[in-house]
Amino acid sequence: MALSDYIHTFGQHLLHLHGERVHKIALDAGFTCPNRDGAKGIGGCTFCNNSSFNPSGDQQKTMETQLDSGRRAIAKRTRAIKFLAYFQAYTNTYADVAELDKLYCQAMQAQDIIGLSIGTRPDCVSPQVLDLLASYQSQGRVVWLELGLQSSFDDTLQRVNRGHGLKEYRDVAIAARRRGIPVCAHLILGLPGEHESHYHTTLDRVLEIGVDGLKLHPLHVVKHTVLANQWRRGQYQPMTREAYIRNACDLIERTPEDIIYHRVTGTAAKDILLAPGWCSQKWNVLNGIENELALRGHRQGQFAGTPWINEEIPDAA
Repeated sequence: MALSDYIHTFGQHLLHLHGERVHKIALDAGFTCPNRDGAKGIGGCTFCNNSSFNPSGDQQKTMETQLDSGRRAIAKRTRAIKFLAYFQAYTNTYADVAELDKLYCQAMQAQDIIGLSIGTRPDCVSPQVLDLLASYQSQGRVVWLELGLQSSFDDTLQRVNRGHGLKEYRDVAIAARRRGIPVCAHLILGLPGEHESHYHTTLDRVLEIGVDGLKLHPLHVVKHTVLANQWRRGQYQPMTREAYIRNACDLIERTPEDIIYHRVTGTAAKDILLAPGWCSQKWNVLNGIENELALRGHRQGQFAGTPWINEEIPDAA
């Protein structure tokens, strides 16, 4: 058995659509973030050191060089010959539409790049950007819009200095899907002040708005962040590996089987990771999720539509 026997994975979804493996090549196109440059705030989210989310040092490399090195790295693990250009680092719609078009088209010049996956904030996606992405789809390109929501609770988002709320996410997700652009929502487990009821409420709200894909991440503490200082002072306690696996499996079971899981865990490099240590062990966590679902005898969608019953929490969104 494999994880894809229990979860509708992005890899299997692409394999089914294209008849062969398709992999993402992560790119850093040199974008910044309105929560760092002063437009929305300074310092970014309390947990954010972007080195934990982007290819190491790639901001110094050309687009062509990043694509070439990505191909070589993937070739060591798989036989994939088709790829998606994954604009991952920072806010990848935070520029003039003409500049975005130039960058996106540059990434798709090579014949083996069949489309785009664009990671961004929900408050940085204009109707013009959505029209641009829709135009690529009309040309037969694969396009995914990845929106960093993290939590559906506005008080949580304020606590981590996110700079937007659920409304911005809802508006963009609906507008994108009306244009036929699939949306992948990023959700973090373990944010300060949250527990399992928050996770399930966030899942329910995202499903109610409408979504095509999900990414789950554990919150990890990395160097040079406000969260790192809070952790050192004993003001934040990270999740245990066991708690993350349990909660991730609970969410997976309640997710309709047609929703595509792009990711069910996240890692940080050991040189910047402070806690928890298990967040540097991707396969250990993935195997743990697979084993837990196998032990339960459950898979994605097992309890889709079933209300989560637990202690009540205030509606802060």
